[in-house]
Amino acid sequence: RNRGAATLCFTCERFFAAAHRRFRDVMNYKSHLPRARLTTMRTLCAFVATIACVTAVAQSQNVGELPTLAPLIERIAPAVVNITVSMSSEPGEQNPQEELLRRFFDPDEQPERRRQVEGAGSGVIVDAAQGYILTNHHVIENADQITVTLLENRSLVARVVGSDQASDLAVLKVDAANLTTIPFGDSGALRVGDYVVAIGNPYGFANTVTSGIVSGLGRSGLDSGAFEDFIQTDAPINFGNSGGALINLQGEL
Repeated sequence: RNRGAATLCFTCERFFAAAHRRFRDVMNYKSHLPRARLTTMRTLCAFVATIACVTAVAQSQNVGELPTLAPLIERIAPAVVNITVSMSSEPGEQNPQEELLRRFFDPDEQPERRRQVEGAGSGVIVDAAQGYILTNHHVIENADQITVTLLENRSLVARVVGSDQASDLAVLKVDAANLTTIPFGDSGALRVGDYVVAIGNPYGFANTVTSGIVSGLGRSGLDSGAFEDFIQTDAPINFGNSGGALINLQGEL
């Protein structure tokens, strides 16, 4: 079914056929050969056939190896973090999911005057030495407290260094050692059809990896009040992926 299997079958068939012919010749003339020599030749034929099989299997395994992104993911996954924010909610402020649940299951419940709510998103460590993390502005907007959780389950308190609503970008800072970073790539060199990998924390599932291709470049028209120059991809992106990494196959952001 593949080149490796074909190589295995052809090689085994060829060596077994040769061994069989040799053994048959020996059997035809066995009456003229000493018993010890006949036994030796039988053993030699079996040994040659066995070596041929082992060699063919090894070659087929090398040829038939499937490509994998595992080494790439293992190298860069520690640079993608989970971001949890807590904030105070004013009266009447509810996200759409909470409002839908309230209408169906407890329509008489009135929201509290002021309450603590939590949000979640992702981020990427872009400077390990300084502890800088890149994420989206809407992930940390109005946050009272920001907690960053690393792949190794280490939790760190982060502070906002800068945030820009128009570009929907924010920079956080944590004080920690032994961080992993992802280098920046050249988005100008990106082409439609290039393979990409998305890593984030959708629905709280830490370091979820999805893959796809670049479906379009320079996309706009999603928000008239913002700076737009988006990379479109068919890699699955879900709630909680915001701020996560989209990387090329060289492991660049």
